[in-house]
This record gives sequence, structure tokens and C-alpha cells, in this order.
Amino acid sequence: MGRRLFGEISPLTYRIASERMILLRHLRNVRDRGSISSTRSEESLPITVYRHNSLIRRRLGNVETELQDNKAVSLGLTAPKIDGILIAPGERFSFWSLAGRCSAREGYREGLTISNGRPTRGMGGGMCQFTNLLHWMVLHSPLTVVEHHHHNGLDLFPDYNRQIPWGTGTSIAFNYLDYQVENRTDRTFQFRTWTTDEYLGGELRVDRELPMKFHIREHDAYFYEEGADVFRHNRISRIERDKRTGQVVSSALILENEGKVAYDRSLIRAEILPSRSPRRSEESADLPIA
Repeated sequence: MGRRLFGEISPLTYRIASERMILLRHLRNVRDRGSISSTRSEESLPITVYRHNSLIRRRLGNVETELQDNKAVSLGLTAPKIDGILIAPGERFSFWSLAGRCSAREGYREGLTISNGRPTRGMGGGMCQFTNLLHWMVLHSPLTVVEHHHHNGLDLFPDYNRQIPWGTGTSIAFNYLDYQVENRTDRTFQFRTWTTDEYLGGELRVDRELPMKFHIREHDAYFYEEGADVFRHNRISRIERDKRTGQVVSSALILENEGKVAYDRSLIRAEILPSRSPRRSEESADLPIA
């Protein structure tokens, strides 16, 4: 066994290590304050780039219903903090700079969190669903992702009404694991976000029509066995298409995910191959996006 890190010795040392990282990120954000988006508009920009609704309460293995209800409360508190934010040319969007620290004093509740690859509970848990939504919309735009963390080494929960490919999610922790996007275009973008009883909703909007449209495709998607374990594999590609001509301008692989399945194999709604599949094209499964 390798030597443990300071933060792995005990809950106290973990807290000390976390607070140190939070302080360091705070100092960095103060230095970069001038480039971080802070202007908000109650009026929506005229053009919708992409719109998505994310189901708040989903079947996630044995996750308690209480944690799902708590997540709904926390998402509802965060939505107004992000709603209307403008990302002007040269600016950088920082999720935690706007959302702030989740605390019971503000009304946040305990929800599902992931620690050391395992589900647990913590204040404001489930907030990664918010950055999942933002990231999915950003992938359909020319905005540039500059900070993104995710759990692609594990497939933590079975598919249930999955709308976006596995592996395109995010992992965040206040404030040192952030989700950040830069606007390197000549247009201004805007996030609109809201919650209903069932959904977390969002729109990415822009001040002028974009000449291109982006499509996300999942391919080479399959489950396979390795010893007593089951693993999941897929690739995610992004296609850029010229709106005027319909021609493909570019196509690029943006992610290749390989993760150990962390739930009972009986919940897998697909064939499990006896080994990693060499028949990638035959095992592919596209996810069409308008």
C-alpha cells in the first residue's frame, strides 16, 4: 500500500486539506476577477443556441428519496444565481463564483455526493446536475471549456431515462473543482436557468445568429466483462455543421470513457460482452441530437 496523503489520514485532515484548496482557489479567483463573468440581464438574448430539461428525481440505484427531494431544493436555490448571466467576448464563466458555497443557513440541504468513488451524502449534494446541464448546452456551442472534471472512471448509476451519453457529466466541489467556460468568439452568450417540480431547465442564448450548428454523437458504446467485474466503454464525438450549406465543417473525438460499473449487473439494460469488444462499429449506438 502506498503512503497516504495528508487529507486521507482522518476526517479532520481531509477538512484541513479541503479548506486549504478552497483558500488557494479563492486567491486565484481574486486575481482573475476582472475576466470572470458577473453581468446579468433579466432580458433574454434573442437567439436560442440550445435548450435542455434535466429530470431532477431519477432512479439512482438505492439512493434515498429524501436525498432526491433535498437536491430539488438545492437546485432551486442555485438556479436564480446563474440565470441571466452574460458571457461577453473575452470573459470566463465560473460556476462557483456565481453559485457560492452551499450552506444550511442559505437553505441548502444534504444530497448525494461522491467521495472516493462511492456515493455518500453532503451539504448541497447533487449540484453536479447543474453543471451537467450547463456543460451539455456548452458542447452545442463554440464556447471553450477551460475547466471540467468528471467521474468517467466509474459508471456509478444505472441508466434511467438517460437523455445524454454516459461520460459527458461533470464533477464539482466548492470551489477548487469548478466548471469554467471561456468566450473566445465575437458574440455575447447568456445562460437562462430555472426549476419546476420535475425538471431543471436551461437555455444557452446568444446575441447574434451563429453560422454553425453542433451535434454530439455517442459511438462504440458497450459493456464488457473483465474477471468478476463489468466495465462500460464509449466515445463521444462533436460534429460542426455549416447552417447555410449543411456541410460538415469539422468532426472531432472529444471524449473516450472507460469505467467500472458500480451497480448490480442485473440493472444493465444491454448485452454484456464476454470481453472488450473489437467490433466497435457493430456495437456503436448513436444518440441523435437535433
